[in-house]
Amino acid sequence: MSAFIRTASRWGGIVTIIALVIVLLRQLISLISFLLVAVKAIIVMAFIGLVLVMIFLVLRSRSERRREAENI
Repeated sequence: MSAFIRTASRWGGIVTIIALVIVLLRQLISLISFLLVAVKAIIVMAFIGLVLVMIFLVLRSRSERRREAENI
């Protein structure tokens, strides 16, 4: 009986370590995919901001040209 308990405890420890490694890898993959989604969202928001700034600059330059044309 003692040999059975000793063998079961060794295999149980190994199985537990393998299960913990698998859970850790799953959590790591989840964290990495969340970070990738966050980075993609930041890139999209930066691009939208850049487009809005470009539109603002174009509209401002058009209105400045109109003012200059009216003043002349």
